[in-house]
Amino acid sequence: MPTFSDRIDGLRPSPIRTILSVVDRPGMVSFAGGLPATTMLPDWSGSFAPDLLQYGPSEGEPALRRAVAERLRALGVDAPDDRVIILSGSQQGIDLVAKLLVDPGTVTAVEQPTYLAALQVFRFYGARFTDLADPTASLAYAVPTFANPTGACMSDAARAALADACRDSGTVLFEDDPYRELAYDAVDRAPIVARMHGASWVYQGSFSKTFAPGLRLGFMTASADLFDRLVILKQAVDLHSSRLSQQIVLDAVSDGDWTDRLERLADFYRARRDDFDSLLTRYLGDLADWRRPSGGLFFWLTLRDRIDTRTLLDDAVAAGVAFMPGEEFYADEPELGTMRLNFSHSDSADADRGLAILADLIAERIAARSR
Repeated sequence: MPTFSDRIDGLRPSPIRTILSVVDRPGMVSFAGGLPATTMLPDWSGSFAPDLLQYGPSEGEPALRRAVAERLRALGVDAPDDRVIILSGSQQGIDLVAKLLVDPGTVTAVEQPTYLAALQVFRFYGARFTDLADPTASLAYAVPTFANPTGACMSDAARAALADACRDSGTVLFEDDPYRELAYDAVDRAPIVARMHGASWVYQGSFSKTFAPGLRLGFMTASADLFDRLVILKQAVDLHSSRLSQQIVLDAVSDGDWTDRLERLADFYRARRDDFDSLLTRYLGDLADWRRPSGGLFFWLTLRDRIDTRTLLDDAVAAGVAFMPGEEFYADEPELGTMRLNFSHSDSADADRGLAILADLIAERIAARSR
């Protein structure tokens, strides 16, 4: 049985959300929720159904939830249609899980390094960090497929071991999987939670990397003992995610071209990854080490001379180059001399120019330190 946070002791379903879930029933007269008159909503009927401008269900549009559930079940995840929730971005999912499970001092297992924004949320709620091998953890957070920031991908054996460890210890596994469709090589990508029947788990993904980040849509499913509480928490945050965004995404994933789109996306980013890898060799081959990622959006560099890259950032920005200091992705004591570089956004000419500048700055900093 998972240990829930103290803050949900008084958590109750919202009666407003219950009412809104039945407002559209034929013949229903509602004097309850603060719904504006549908007839007075903007007339964009040529583009979409006018009811998309009205309040909607907290869990998300049924058709989109059904489409997500079908894809998750094809991956082996226990995800019936009614146990999928549409999120206002996957960052919201991290916040909801933290609210549900993390109190000050809650032992929370993470990879080292791991997703910076997840660390920020868990810290905000008072998590005490440990590594994934710690059986005393109440919650384990992992990005096993093309991890942010390292781009690493867990092997099948490592996935099985983590599933077994969480099941045996009663640790809730939170699997964050926003990059799984961005695969450029053949690697193990089966969701870990597909192995966790009878245990407590949360799984989430995102449409930001495969479609459009500005729509701010993600999705989440969870074991039955957690799901209803996550829905209630969402009700308290934003009532529901944008219905317009949900319709746009539903139209995209329901289109017969969606699978082809994912293949084209992977082909495009594979070419950018390979070009970036060549440019890294040209400019930083004598300064850093890295592994070419099999998917995702990032290269993880370790400088051979371990300068603190946080002190390099201001100079780099002034010179017209931005990067993420790797030290920021550690829960505890950081490993110095690490950097996360995104390869998906910049074209070849910009990547060439930026890496040349970055290499010069690193070389200058190393030379200055050795004087």
